[in-house]
Amino acid sequence: MSASTQSNDLRNRILFTLLVLAVYRLGTFVPLPGIDPDQLQIMMEGNQKGLLGMFNVFAGGAVSRMAIFALGIMPYISSSIIVQLLTGVSEYFKNLKAQGEIGRQKITQITRYGTVLLATIQGYGLAVGLESSADLVINPGIFFKISTVTTIVAGTIFLMWLGEQITQRGIGNGISLIIFSGIVAEIPRALVTTFELGRTGAISTVMIIFIFLLLVATIMFIVFMERALRKILINYPKRQMGNKMYGGDSSHLPLKINSAGVIPAIFASALLLLPVTFSNFNVSQNETFLNISSYFSQGQPLYMILYASGIIFFTFFYTSITFNPTETAENLRKYGGFIPGIRPGESTALYIDTILTRLTTIGALYLALVCLMPEFLIANYPIPFYLGGASVLIVVVVAIDTVTQIQTRMMSSQYEQLIKKTKFGR
Repeated sequence: MSASTQSNDLRNRILFTLLVLAVYRLGTFVPLPGIDPDQLQIMMEGNQKGLLGMFNVFAGGAVSRMAIFALGIMPYISSSIIVQLLTGVSEYFKNLKAQGEIGRQKITQITRYGTVLLATIQGYGLAVGLESSADLVINPGIFFKISTVTTIVAGTIFLMWLGEQITQRGIGNGISLIIFSGIVAEIPRALVTTFELGRTGAISTVMIIFIFLLLVATIMFIVFMERALRKILINYPKRQMGNKMYGGDSSHLPLKINSAGVIPAIFASALLLLPVTFSNFNVSQNETFLNISSYFSQGQPLYMILYASGIIFFTFFYTSITFNPTETAENLRKYGGFIPGIRPGESTALYIDTILTRLTTIGALYLALVCLMPEFLIANYPIPFYLGGASVLIVVVVAIDTVTQIQTRMMSSQYEQLIKKTKFGR
């Protein structure tokens, strides 16, 4: 493939990705049938800080408009995480993973079935929740439930397909880019809301400047931590074949500080915001339940402690599932690699596990700090939910990964062109 062909391929991939994301954004404005838009606006004004508000961020504002993409891609992400967890604890899924490409296809198929199941359950729950709000649904009943569930499931499956198309024919990870585009699309409205609050005096000018300086500092900190690696030196012994010596090279085993990504923040947020969301939807009017829910609101000490604990727990749990030091040590031993000063086998696995535990501790504290710091501002000031730690984390991490893939493709094209010039020169 020539350099010009590779350049055209990269341009086509980028244009295809932008086209798919434009289709996704268009779908977030197509409303569900049977919803009163005026009553929906009133309901959403009081639910921006619950689980509904968080889903609205990840769905690109589709929840606030009750669009066909109201659930976004979250059912697919939940299904993928469940399958990945099962891969670490179930012998059936372990065997599928060991079967190579055939096993991966079966795992992908199971993930899609799980997506349909979760989207159906969540769609039905959404339909029931909408009907429980007075005057929100124009004609409540079984027909509304069926049409809502069908539309929601179809929208989620279509989004899943769009994400796979981006991954295969576009640039970057399709699922991550869909969430990324949803958050980024709502940032201008968040900025306008913030400036409007400053104009009316709800927030001082000094506070707005401080917020943006804090946002810039947070982005820089996230970039630094996501780029940070702990490289473990790996040596390979020399081998003699005939009269020639081969091998003797060295490489590095890179370990990221944050191997779990944004999954711990998403899971911890979803679990802790459930009581607040139930009370906002009027699912329970029990006074005891409402009192308990008040302790889980943003800014409360119990909420902060449980949120940080949840992030730390899920960081360690997900890292232990996705990275196996024993398997890594066995692969090194199989190919003759060794860590200087460490015996191959069990000692190598223990050494890698010790380093990984220390890195994961730093990564968990980093995630907790990034996610909790904006929560204090959101709880004490009328700042839009879009400036939360989890949303900023997703935007920065996905942007870094996408830019890295583009740079890799461009460098590959440049290297091939350089090699051809060298050959012609000779």
